[in-house]
Amino acid sequence: MSKRFLSALVSAVILTAALAAGLLYAADNAASDAFYQETGPHNPDILVIGIDQETVDRLGSIYGMRGSMADAIDRLNADPENRPAVIGIDIMYTGKHLDAPEADQRLAEAAGRCGNVVVAADAEFGVQLVSKGSTSPDLQTGVLGWYEPYEALKEAAFYGHINQMLDRDGIFRHALQQIEIPEFGTAKSFARVIYERWCAFRNVTPDPEPPASKDGFYYLPFSAASGGYSDGFSFLDLLDGNIDPYYYRGKIVLIGPVAPGMQDAYFTSLDHTAAMPGVEIQANIIEAYQKGFFPQEAGQSTQLILAFLLFFAAAFLFWNRKPACSAAAWLAVCAGWFGACRLLYDHAAVILHVLWIPAGVSILFFASLAGNFMRAQQEKRRITDTFGHYIDPGVMKRLLAEGKSALALGGKTTNIAVLFVDVRGFTAMSEALDAQTVVEIINRYLTLTTDCIMKNHGTLDKFVGDCTMAVWNAPVAQEDPVYLACRAALDMVEGSVGLNEELYQRYGRKVSFGVGVNWGPAVVGNIGAPRRMDYTAIGDTVNTAARLEANAPGGTVLISRSVADALGNRAVVTSLGNNIPLKGKSAGFEVLQLAALKNRESAETDSI
Repeated sequence: MSKRFLSALVSAVILTAALAAGLLYAADNAASDAFYQETGPHNPDILVIGIDQETVDRLGSIYGMRGSMADAIDRLNADPENRPAVIGIDIMYTGKHLDAPEADQRLAEAAGRCGNVVVAADAEFGVQLVSKGSTSPDLQTGVLGWYEPYEALKEAAFYGHINQMLDRDGIFRHALQQIEIPEFGTAKSFARVIYERWCAFRNVTPDPEPPASKDGFYYLPFSAASGGYSDGFSFLDLLDGNIDPYYYRGKIVLIGPVAPGMQDAYFTSLDHTAAMPGVEIQANIIEAYQKGFFPQEAGQSTQLILAFLLFFAAAFLFWNRKPACSAAAWLAVCAGWFGACRLLYDHAAVILHVLWIPAGVSILFFASLAGNFMRAQQEKRRITDTFGHYIDPGVMKRLLAEGKSALALGGKTTNIAVLFVDVRGFTAMSEALDAQTVVEIINRYLTLTTDCIMKNHGTLDKFVGDCTMAVWNAPVAQEDPVYLACRAALDMVEGSVGLNEELYQRYGRKVSFGVGVNWGPAVVGNIGAPRRMDYTAIGDTVNTAARLEANAPGGTVLISRSVADALGNRAVVTSLGNNIPLKGKSAGFEVLQLAALKNRESAETDSI
C-alpha cells in the first residue's frame, strides 16, 4: 500500500469521523440555512393580524380577552360575501374564564356560527416512567398531558396542536406534523387543520402530508420573513373597523401575539438574529402546505459515505501536487458541490449538508499546501546538507529549483570539466614540521583552492588528503564550463604565490600546486546507499584529469587536447606533445600546458 494511498485513506477516515461526531453541526446548519432559506413571493391570501403591545395594554391578557376575540370573529364574518376562508386563532383557551363565564359562551357561539374558526391545542412532553409488565419500568420521553380548548369551544370550532420544537442549536428548522395522544388518538397540527379547511373552502383535495421523520418532524422551507404576512394591521385595527372587509375576503386570517415579551417568538433557519412570532411561523407552515414543496434531508449515512469518497479522492489528488493544480481542483470541487446542492434542492427537493464537503476539502487542500511546503523545505535541507559545503551559491539556487530529483540515487552520463589540484612537497613538509603546523598550512591551501572553485561556480567534489577535486557542468548545466574550470586552475596557481611568501616567512617552507584539467563524458550523480550518498563523478575523463595533475610540476596547469579545443583562441597554451606518458593512456595522447587565459571579449576581438 503506497504512502499516498494510506495518507488519503487516513485523512478521509478522520474527516468523516469528525463529521459523524457532529463537529461541524453548528457551522453547517448556519451555512445550510443561509444557502437554502430565502424569502420570495409569498401568498397574499394569508393575513396575520397581530396582538401587539398596544392591544395588550388596552385589553389586558391575551388569554382573558375572550369577549374581544368573539367580537373580532363576528366582525370578520359579518359580511357573508367578504368573510375569510379560515380564521386561525393562535391562542390557548383551555379553561373556563372565572371572571367572565359569559365571554366563554360568546366566543364559542361566534366560532360556531360560520364554521371557519380553528383554535389551538397543546401537548406537554416530558420524561416518565413506563411500566413493562414483569420487568422494571423504563424512563421514556412521551406526552404527559393534552390541553384542548374548553368544552364549548372545542365543540364549536376546529382545533390542532401548536407544538413546535427547536433543533439543538436553538433554531426552529423543523415543524412537527402530528402527535399521537394517549387515549385521544392522532392530533393534527394547527397549520394542517387550517390548510385542510382552506382546501374545503376552495373545494379542492388537500395534498398529502409531507414525509416526516420517525419523530414526526419535517424540514420547513420558509416563504416570508417576520412581518411579511401582517401588512401592519393589528388586532385593535380589526376591532375598531379599520380594515376593509374586502381585504380579507376568502383569505386565511391568523390572529396571534406578536408583542415582544409574550414568549412566543423563535429564531428560525430564515433569520438567526431576529425572532419570528409563532403566529407567523404558522403562516409559513400553511403556505408550505399550499405550495407542496417539502424538501427532504438526505440520509446521514448516505452523506457520510459520499463525504468519505470525496475526501479520499481529494486527498489522493492533492498529494504532492503543484499548488496551482491543487487550487484549481479545490475550487472546482467546492463550486461543483454548491451547484449540486442547489440543483438537488430546487429540482429534486433533496437537502445536502452544504458545508461538509467544502470544509473537508478545504482542510485537505490547505493541509496539502502545508505538507508540500514542509516536504519542499525538507528536500531543500537535504540538498543543502548534501551540496551546501561544496557548491557555488548560484549553482545551489538552480539546484534547489530542481527539488528532490537532485538527490535521486544513481547517476547520468554528461560532459563535465574535471579539475584536480595537489600540493607539491607536502610529504617533506609534513616530516619537517609538527602536526599542528602541517594541518594549519594544508588548511590554508585547501581554503585557497575552495575559494577559487566557488568563485568560478564550480562544484567541490572531495578532498583526498592534500588533493582537491572539482567539476563543472554538474550537477546543473553551465555556460562555458571548460573556461570556468581553467580560470579556477590559474587562480589557484596565482594565489599560491602570495600564500607561499607568507608561509615561507613564518615557517621557512614553500610548497606549490600542480593542476590538471580535462573535459569529456563521465557518470555523475549521487553514488552510494540511501543513507550515505556522495555526489561525485566517475569514468575515464576523471581518471585522465587525475593523471594530468599527477604529472604537473609545481606552479603549472596541464590540460588535455579536448580542453584546449574547447577554449580555442582564448587560451595561451604550449603543447607538450605526447612526451608525458599518462598511466592508462596509450601513446599519442597530447598534453598541453596552460599559461594564461584571455577574457572573452579579447578573444572575440582577436578572432575578427
